[in-house]
Amino acid sequence: MDNSVIIKGNNHGITVVLDAALEYDKLKTAVEEKFKDSSKFLGSAPVVLGFEGRALLPQQEKELLDIITESCELNVVCLVDTNEEREKMYEKTLSERLMDISAASGMFYKGNLRSGQALTFESSVIILGDVNPGASVTSKGNIIVLGALKGQAFAGFGGNTNAFVLAFDMAPTQIRISDTIARSPDEPSKDEVKEAKIAFLEDGNIYMEPLNKKVWNDIRL
Repeated sequence: MDNSVIIKGNNHGITVVLDAALEYDKLKTAVEEKFKDSSKFLGSAPVVLGFEGRALLPQQEKELLDIITESCELNVVCLVDTNEEREKMYEKTLSERLMDISAASGMFYKGNLRSGQALTFESSVIILGDVNPGASVTSKGNIIVLGALKGQAFAGFGGNTNAFVLAFDMAPTQIRISDTIARSPDEPSKDEVKEAKIAFLEDGNIYMEPLNKKVWNDIRL
């Protein structure tokens, strides 16, 4: 197996680990092949991307970034180049965009929700943490989880059919939007990639899709 290029994902972005000893021209080819082969699984969500494993000149970073965007459908919104700050920048970049959605009238909750905890909000809410199995969040507006959603989410309480649920790691036991309920399968697919997803109501059904440019443009606020 060729490990000259390794893609590592987390809740907020992607780190590309590069072979420090490989000749640069060969490295560019390896990056192109890796992202073409992984395109189906990476999807088209907005991500923050960083490199590690070797020092790169600014021009080399740009070249590799261009190769990546041409080889797959990822929407790279920011390039991070320092290991120490990478994780904080991943979270900050995506969080700022998500917070814009509810900044005018929404609420914020900081912390993880444990099993048995239940929160109810009169407006849209942004959860700065995880919603664990057995926990639930109810909102008359939208629910945005800047972490993992593994419990229950009820958006649009009171009949708001335009409400949505969004999470960096979407694996809920149940989602409800207005009067429509959807449940996750008992055994989720092992091949499913963890990525930011949005759940919305359309034609009486709840759909769950990866976050991308088209979805952003179609969000009804």
